[in-house]
Amino acid sequence: MSTTLASRRRAALYGLIVAVASVLLLTTALAKIADAHGNIVSPASRNYGCWQRWGSDFQNPAMATQDPMCWQAWQANPNAMWNWNGLFREGVAGNHQGAIPDGQLCSAGRTEGGRYNAMDTVGDWKAQSIGTNFSVKLYDQASHGADYIRVYVTKQGYNPITQPLGWGNLELVGQIGNTPASQWTPESAGGVSIQVGGSASGRSGRHIVYTIWQASHLDQSYYFCSDVTFGGVTPSQSASPSASPSRPPSASPSPSRPPSASPSASPSAPSSPPPPGGCSATYSLTGQWPGGFQGEVKVTAGSSAITKWTVTVAWTNGQQITNAWNATVTTSGSTATAKSVAHNSALSAGASTTFGFLGSYTGSANGAPTLTCSPT
Repeated sequence: MSTTLASRRRAALYGLIVAVASVLLLTTALAKIADAHGNIVSPASRNYGCWQRWGSDFQNPAMATQDPMCWQAWQANPNAMWNWNGLFREGVAGNHQGAIPDGQLCSAGRTEGGRYNAMDTVGDWKAQSIGTNFSVKLYDQASHGADYIRVYVTKQGYNPITQPLGWGNLELVGQIGNTPASQWTPESAGGVSIQVGGSASGRSGRHIVYTIWQASHLDQSYYFCSDVTFGGVTPSQSASPSASPSRPPSASPSPSRPPSASPSASPSAPSSPPPPGGCSATYSLTGQWPGGFQGEVKVTAGSSAITKWTVTVAWTNGQQITNAWNATVTTSGSTATAKSVAHNSALSAGASTTFGFLGSYTGSANGAPTLTCSPT
């Protein structure tokens, strides 16, 4: 074999090796992109909030005094903020308490090699002021949807400033079941978002909202701690950073931030003052997409306390409720019946609670239903 022919074959073999390596690297990169997911953006989770407030100025020493819990998190591992969409565990199979020990709930059991460990640090994290009837907004960057989303709130008397978070500190206050991404709200920058309602009646002061998102594409469970103060005004669910922070060259790529997006216009059913000893209900459309929508019903007690309530929802355009939270809903034809659940059954005089749901509709009409509320 001539030297020239051998050289050409070696060159061809080298080129093939380079090409295969390039394909493998590209495949790995695409897999990383496909694995990108999301986070609770309102009320912001700990690592998303730290990225939101300091991503463009994370080396500013003023953070140490202005936002000390975020400062310790940035010092511990900046990638916990740059990779705000990757706080998950795989293979949990629904056994969340078995997979994640007490004191490690905010880091998903020290997942990803300990990247998010600083999220478990006990201290005075920046807290967002919200009302006891609230919703969390989950941004799903990869549009994978959910097998379920569960929203918990710490029990009254728990102090997040001095106590580590354990499973025994939490109470389930809202959830939705299987919800494909096609039923979520599309975001202009890519991905989708959804709001899940919760009712934290009887809470005041500092608390943690804990959200578990079971993504639909793989057995990936996401865990988010959001620090809140009950007794304020619920923040806008369309709130987003005013600018996307730049990442330093040495940091992992910063995922795109969720865009600001407002729900579709909200038709509301007529309301009237609650009758003495009774209750009233009002409806709001909180989001809509082709063939689907998300709604919320506010239930208000009359001039005396009630122990339970039932709301009848009569649709006029053939809508159907497909998933609900904070109420037990049954459907018969064009009428749905929503009954209170344990944590929001009892209402004092003039007090209110909410339940929410996802629904489907056909055609172009998605009018407001007629509501009837009765204490039971």
